[in-house]
Amino acid sequence: MPSGCSIRALWIINNQDTVVFSRRFPVVEKQWCSAYKTENENTGLDLPRLPTDQQISDSFTRRKRREGSTRGYGIRVAQSTKGSDSWVDDPITRHIISLCLTEEDDDDDDERNILWPIALHTKALYSILVLPLVEPKEMKDYVKLCRRSDCGPAVGEDLSLSSLLLNISSITGAFMVAHAFGDIISGDTVEPEVVVSASPSVGGLFDSLTGSIGISSRAKPVAAPVASSNPSGAAITGATASDAPKAGSRLLDRDLLRNFIATAMPFGTPLDLSLSNISAMKANGFSSADPPPQELKQPAWKPYLYKGKQRLLFTIHESVSAAMYDRDEIPDNVSVAGQINCRAELEGLPDVSFPLAGLSTAHIEAISFHPCAQVPAHGIDKQNIVFQPPLGNFVLMRYQAGCGLGPPVKGFYQLSMVSEDEGAFLFKVHLMEGYKAPLSMEFCTITMPFPRRRIVAFDGTPSAGTVLTTEHSVEWRILGSGRSLSGKSLEATFPGTIKFSPLQSRRKGDGDDEESEDESAENVVNVEDFLVQKMNKDLPAAELEEPFCWQAYDYAKVCMSLASF
Repeated sequence: MPSGCSIRALWIINNQDTVVFSRRFPVVEKQWCSAYKTENENTGLDLPRLPTDQQISDSFTRRKRREGSTRGYGIRVAQSTKGSDSWVDDPITRHIISLCLTEEDDDDDDERNILWPIALHTKALYSILVLPLVEPKEMKDYVKLCRRSDCGPAVGEDLSLSSLLLNISSITGAFMVAHAFGDIISGDTVEPEVVVSASPSVGGLFDSLTGSIGISSRAKPVAAPVASSNPSGAAITGATASDAPKAGSRLLDRDLLRNFIATAMPFGTPLDLSLSNISAMKANGFSSADPPPQELKQPAWKPYLYKGKQRLLFTIHESVSAAMYDRDEIPDNVSVAGQINCRAELEGLPDVSFPLAGLSTAHIEAISFHPCAQVPAHGIDKQNIVFQPPLGNFVLMRYQAGCGLGPPVKGFYQLSMVSEDEGAFLFKVHLMEGYKAPLSMEFCTITMPFPRRRIVAFDGTPSAGTVLTTEHSVEWRILGSGRSLSGKSLEATFPGTIKFSPLQSRRKGDGDDEESEDESAENVVNVEDFLVQKMNKDLPAAELEEPFCWQAYDYAKVCMSLASF
């Protein structure tokens, strides 16, 4: 069979486990049938065929029931059955799944009843299943793993699911196809944001990796104009990407999916999965005035060649996750997840070299690159990325890293209810501990939201900053406008009391009486727990717009800004 990536079929399943879109590729299926006949020419086995949409729906439903969820357990548990994904005892089976086309009760070891490997991607209430072309021998190896009695890879045995998947090049392509379809379904097809700033770098993780090659990042940059990439020279306006998850899902545009397949992966072979490139080609076509270069092979991801002023732009987007325990025996955990967005307005088809150094110092844990990139020089502490950039904005690389520097705001928040309608709180925060100039904190505000209680009285004086109260929140402005913190740290405390208006209790039913409340008071030893329990009983559920604030009050919100000068 040819090397590379080819797709046998794909299915899109909604949250009712119904197949709402499917596509089979006869050219690739013919290759699979030919390889299967060659592998089993002396066995007399019937040729397996792709299942119908109804069979896929039934098999997917049975798998969800057997594995406990759409993704599944990922490890062998008490509920795992022989032949299931969780029986293999590998977390990768939450993303690369198999479907048994027969009923659960049928104990059949025939690989013809198993569909594998299927790349599973969930997006916008849909599950996208992509079946790539693999060798029949690899399919047989997976069936052996499913039927093995021991857990995980055996000691001294070469056959394991990880080693098997590493040798299948089409797995990566299948996931790229699945993610491309997920973005189209959800409407998340805009290009990543690339911005321009003349300000100096803030000296973050990205700067430590790239050294001094002129790449900078700022908190509030100005969007860069999107240059022309069509043959007629007309400007195409780019859209700004939003990192916020989209609520709900759009109606499935089947015509858009069919047109995307016809252009992006004709005959089941992915060529260019960029919807923006495909849309540009459909809208503008090709001009005879701009023939492709004769001496170089033009990649599929760059259908048009750029002409104009040349420049290379990079922007970094990082999100920091921190878990702070306020306990000496448990260290705080801070991690960084980021991506480098790129826009290369370069004439011709040049190779761009992008050096990275200090990977071990930056505690890089995982890193991935755009398909146009190659990493010829790979080392523990440095890498040199060489890529031929596509048109428009694209994500050059994504990474995950540990963070040796703690968060700029540390502290704790305690709220104790002394009665149903009155509580005492205490804040203690430490700002900019371990941070040095030129980094400065421009402002810092802590908000205590109470979306389901109305504040009628408040008393408290912080050691620093000012306080602003509304009917449903208390806002502590530690650093306000005109005051910044740089080159030093700041400790601040804020004790106080707060009083709410009485709760409007729900009307008791005929079977309710005061004895039930007395019994609850006897069962709860802690008076505070009893008061919280009683309030939660009469409190309506929180709105979905405040996902972190469940019931009355569960958190305090910190807003801050860091900058360099």
